[in-house]
Amino acid sequence: MRTLFLFSAFFFCFVINVSAQEGGINWMSMDEALEAQKKEPKKIILDAYTDWCYPCKLMDKRTFGNEQVAAFINKNFYAVKFNAEGNEEVYYKNKMYSNPKYDPARAGRRNHQHDFAKALRVRAYPTIVYFDERGSIIAPIPGYQKPAQIEIYLKMMLNDDYKKLSSNEEFKAYQENFESTFND
Repeated sequence: MRTLFLFSAFFFCFVINVSAQEGGINWMSMDEALEAQKKEPKKIILDAYTDWCYPCKLMDKRTFGNEQVAAFINKNFYAVKFNAEGNEEVYYKNKMYSNPKYDPARAGRRNHQHDFAKALRVRAYPTIVYFDERGSIIAPIPGYQKPAQIEIYLKMMLNDDYKKLSSNEEFKAYQENFESTFND
């Protein structure tokens, strides 16, 4: 009986874990996203995170783990997960970016910032960087965002509404008139 209970508990946890992974965001590398844009132009959303960043982990779980957020991103964007202190090489706009000061002994802890993160103007973690359909930077948005908070940026970028906003006052009015549909 005990064996049956343990097997059932293990199976239940496995099913929950697999279904959570299936319903998540289809993350890719920046190189993969840029290559995909050549075949089917879409905007890119890049999550610049670090391994040691608690708000990054929280955003993974609560925001990117939200079914509405994941479905919207998967449908409308190429999603890139980028460790801003990692050692991945990124080829962007005819230049190779790396992290020459990366220290493997410090993996998982604070490390040197990647040159690509510097080029994207990432100054805090997490930072979400949006790119247009040609791979050009639209804007980096720093800080933790709940599903209802990221929704405004996702829809503003997708619909090119950001092109119509030229001042803080216009953005504030846009925010006030925005009706969120994502659940926190």
